[in-house]
Amino acid sequence: MSGRGRKNFQIEAFRHRVVVDPKYAEKTWKILEHAIHQIYNHNASGLSFEELYRNAYNMVLHKFGEKLYSGLVTTMTAHLEELGKSIESAQGGLFLEEMNRKWADHNKSLQMIRDILMYMDRTFIPTTHKTPVFELGLNLWRDNIIRSSKIQTRLQSTLLDLVRQERSGEVINRGLIRNIIKMLIDLGPSVYEDDFEKPFLAVSADFYRVESQQFIECCDCGEYLKKSEKRLNEEIERVSHYLHPKSESKITQIVEKEMIEGHMHRLVRMDNSGLVNMIVDDKYEDLTRMYTLFKRVADGLGLIRDVMTSHIRETGKQLVTDPEKSKDPVEYVQRLLNEKDKHDKIINQAFNNDKTFQNALTSSFEYFINLNPRSPEFISLFVDDKLRKGLKGVSEEDLETLLDKVMMLFRYLQEKDVFEKYYKQHLAKRLLSGKTMSDDAERSLIVKLKTECGYQFTSKLEGMFTDMRTSQDTMQGFYAAMGAEIVDGPALCVQVLTTGSWPTQPSPICNLPTDILGVCEKFKTYYLGTHTGRRLSWQTNMGTADLKATFGKGQKHELNVSTYQMCVLMLFNNADSWTYRDIEQATEIPASDLKRSLQSLACVKGKNVLRKEPMSKDIAENDTFFFNDKFSSKFYKVKIGTVVAQKESEPEKQETRQRVEEDRKPQIEAAIVRIMKSRRVLDHNNVVAEVTKQLQSRFLPNPVVIKKRIESLIEREFLERDKVDRKLYRYLA
Repeated sequence: MSGRGRKNFQIEAFRHRVVVDPKYAEKTWKILEHAIHQIYNHNASGLSFEELYRNAYNMVLHKFGEKLYSGLVTTMTAHLEELGKSIESAQGGLFLEEMNRKWADHNKSLQMIRDILMYMDRTFIPTTHKTPVFELGLNLWRDNIIRSSKIQTRLQSTLLDLVRQERSGEVINRGLIRNIIKMLIDLGPSVYEDDFEKPFLAVSADFYRVESQQFIECCDCGEYLKKSEKRLNEEIERVSHYLHPKSESKITQIVEKEMIEGHMHRLVRMDNSGLVNMIVDDKYEDLTRMYTLFKRVADGLGLIRDVMTSHIRETGKQLVTDPEKSKDPVEYVQRLLNEKDKHDKIINQAFNNDKTFQNALTSSFEYFINLNPRSPEFISLFVDDKLRKGLKGVSEEDLETLLDKVMMLFRYLQEKDVFEKYYKQHLAKRLLSGKTMSDDAERSLIVKLKTECGYQFTSKLEGMFTDMRTSQDTMQGFYAAMGAEIVDGPALCVQVLTTGSWPTQPSPICNLPTDILGVCEKFKTYYLGTHTGRRLSWQTNMGTADLKATFGKGQKHELNVSTYQMCVLMLFNNADSWTYRDIEQATEIPASDLKRSLQSLACVKGKNVLRKEPMSKDIAENDTFFFNDKFSSKFYKVKIGTVVAQKESEPEKQETRQRVEEDRKPQIEAAIVRIMKSRRVLDHNNVVAEVTKQLQSRFLPNPVVIKKRIESLIEREFLERDKVDRKLYRYLA
């Protein structure tokens, strides 16, 4: 076939003309409308949901979605208006019950209607941007019921009145109020907030403002805090039972603001019951409550901390500056430890071990403990007392704990080198007299001091222990070498002390008894023979002796005395009586030491080995002393202590202070040289600041002293001043 005879065919889509009954939409809607009425009237059991769904489906399919949607709105609105009248007519407590019932019915009906109109929900509503069926039902309930002029105010006032009743202690139907609040939440966040939460918060603020004012006028601080805590817990519980969880922070903020923040200054400073009284009376429960509540408000903890700090500083200042309380160093330090324990316990138990409170306590102790320049000495005396006597019935662990507490006080000291000076003296006396309770405790404390201040601080203290060990070996060697030569003579025990490690000062040599002098010379010959290039000088003021004495009726005792007391007593082997001047001339003991020794031997009741004429407490130059034949004691061994003033005399204090100042000079100079060597050029103020920073772990150097040490270094050509800027220093290599 030729192409000329070909014909073109067109294939058209089959047109199926569906003829729709003009009254189809109206008839179908009537069926659906009747079904909606039946659902609302609780007669849904006779309905065919499959048929209803198909009818709604066909209406949307045949483009009658708009008629279906508008008809639904009209029908539901009419029903809700009827429901509204029923709710309005409910009297008293039945009002909420009726609303709850009708809301439950509306919800059930809405779910069935949504199922019937599911196809419209899926197709027509998204394309026309209308509200889905279920949400539409909620909005219509909101507009026709909740926000109707006759219901809105009544609902709000009823709910707020129930809350007021509950706050007054009445029992309310929490389940009912929970359902109503949930209804408001389901209707949308704005409904809950505008129709309930905002007025609820406003009314609550007024309620707590008035109540807090009533409480503050009639309650003490502890009672007020209990009531505030109770109210706060009640509100938190209320939220958990029937309010929206997001309301918790809002209502608790109102309680905090009205009951705590608004009155916290008055509460903390309340007479006879405020923070200071709680601290003084150890009211841990009240303090915990105050901490917990004040933590919830801005600056609450800061206020507690400031008032507590002020109280601790004032109490501590009174403690350390009161002359009466400073009379007994041991009691003085014990009070400080008690004060520290007390506040540590409060911070630990009541303030949740809060770091800021711990820092406040530290700064307070640092402030007042350094107000008394004798604090370093007293702390050393306290340690001396505990390590010398020990603590009755106390284990080594408890002693260790006590030393840890003392170390805490030590950390607060600015003049740690003053403590070191005294501690060295006290340790020397303990070691030389054999009066230390525990070598382990002594070494433990030195380890703590080394950890705190470094090796330099404790090297001399450790040297003292080394000398004690070496001396034992030396004495064994001496007796082994002497053999039978000294069997009949007095027994000698010598501690050889390294100059520099021990706090020894040049002391005048007293005249030792001939017997003692002989054995001392033998030891000196032995020691210098075994060690070349060494010198020995006797420190008679630091020694002790045991003397066997026979009194009237042959009564025998062993007397433990100082070296000076021994020299005095042995004079009475040659004569029954000696005048003060004769004793002084014979022994050449320094006058102050001699008077104290004689006082101990003649004037202390129960220890009066000598008799004095005329009898008095003080020693005069014209006094005469006799051997006391009538001396008796129930103990065979009798220790005769030396009468010493509890405190140093003013000249001794000045001398100790002077020695400390002298010791500081090389340390300050060494720090200046270290700093200048690394910085090469530095101005005066920065040198002072750096030196202070480097040395503050041992002491706080005086800027005037630093200036003098700089001048000294310039004179010795370690540093030079800048030729232009006189405040600038240069390091000379």
